Amino acid sequence: MTKQQIIENFDPSQPGLADATIFGLPFSAEQSEIIVIPVPWEVTVSYGAGASEGPEAILDASFQVDLLHQDFPELWKLGIYMDEAPENWAKNSEKYKGLAQPIIEALENGEDISTFPALQTDLDKINKVCRELHTEVKERVLFWIKKGKKVVLLGGDHSTPLGYYEALATQHEDFGILHLDAHMDLRIAYEGFTYSHASIMYNALQLPQISKIVQVGIRDFCEQEVDVVNKENGRVLVHTDLDLKKQLFEGNTWQHLCDQIIYSLPQKVCVSFDIDGMNALYCPNTGTPVPGGFTYEQAVYLLNRLVESGKEIIGFDLVEVAPGENDWDGNVGARMLFQMCGVFAKSQNMEVGKKIEFKK
Repeated sequence: MTKQQIIENFDPSQPGLADATIFGLPFSAEQSEIIVIPVPWEVTVSYGAGASEGPEAILDASFQVDLLHQDFPELWKLGIYMDEAPENWAKNSEKYKGLAQPIIEALENGEDISTFPALQTDLDKINKVCRELHTEVKERVLFWIKKGKKVVLLGGDHSTPLGYYEALATQHEDFGILHLDAHMDLRIAYEGFTYSHASIMYNALQLPQISKIVQVGIRDFCEQEVDVVNKENGRVLVHTDLDLKKQLFEGNTWQHLCDQIIYSLPQKVCVSFDIDGMNALYCPNTGTPVPGGFTYEQAVYLLNRLVESGKEIIGFDLVEVAPGENDWDGNVGARMLFQMCGVFAKSQNMEVGKKIEFKK
């Protein structure tokens, strides 16, 4: 059947098809406009584990997401397809995470890794395999982009989008990152790992095409990260959770704060959403939870406001969703993923339908 015939014969009011792609949609990759690349990876995890299981948890939960989104009621008709991650990604994540733990433990005990040849060799192996992952992710992203698809990345820990940013950098000469997170992620080779989840934004700064990183919700950082911010002379703007909440408590509106955040971004924007930027009520099992954070509704408002501003969203990543004993984290992640796909599509002038309004 043609894509139009599939749309005409598909009932979006019924539960998603269990044998279909993400959100229970009936389209093939070729028929879908948006491709989600899952990266089940968490080699350098330094606290709570589980982010590598995030893509699977989000996929499982996605079948319960109603397709009639109030803001983007026809988004589902575009087609959202979840790519299949190469088997070696998950296998290498598990293997090299095991190698990383003795290194982390030695550092926590105050040891110098360079004095332990075996640990230093393992560290070198980990840095090498992480670099290989980023190259493979970059190649996979460009494969779909060259087919005319809009591509998004689903982690995995926050180290996973580097290859994605590198791919975007081959397509865009100048863009910014709207970084929603509890952490700055500006540590330099944290714990010796060049591609640590805590170093993603520092590594992103090494790409000259990224002209600005605007961070929102930050509430945990170290002296080294503050030094990086200061040395970048305005290339990194930080909106801490403490500062944002103070302004809200003193009478500023979230609309006003969002407009300030958006105004500081360049015309082209990639959104990087670490789920722990939100209050831990929404992501209790994420790897490095911190008290505070914004609500789901505040995040949605900021993203919608970004589209309304006329900025062009060129991509996004959603990372650090980790499943627990129930489906809650995956449920929140799946719904945020659907929301972000709608925002991305609307920014790219794709047909997502007119917002549903109810009479008051």
